Amino acid sequence: MEKIKIEHQTLSGGLWLMGWLFTLGFLNLEFFWKGVLALVLWPYYLGQALSPWFGV
Repeated sequence: MEKIKIEHQTLSGGLWLMGWLFTLGFLNLEFFWKGVLALVLWPYYLGQALSPWFGV
């Protein structure tokens, strides 16, 4: 009978949380409306804010 090995992957969740919190602070998003929406779309918000810096 095979043993099942369970590994906890908390690094990806921690990186996601840090990215979301960074986005809220960097873009000065209010928590209630845009901050909650940024839970899913924080890479989009960062892309919109940083695109002028990269000439996109």
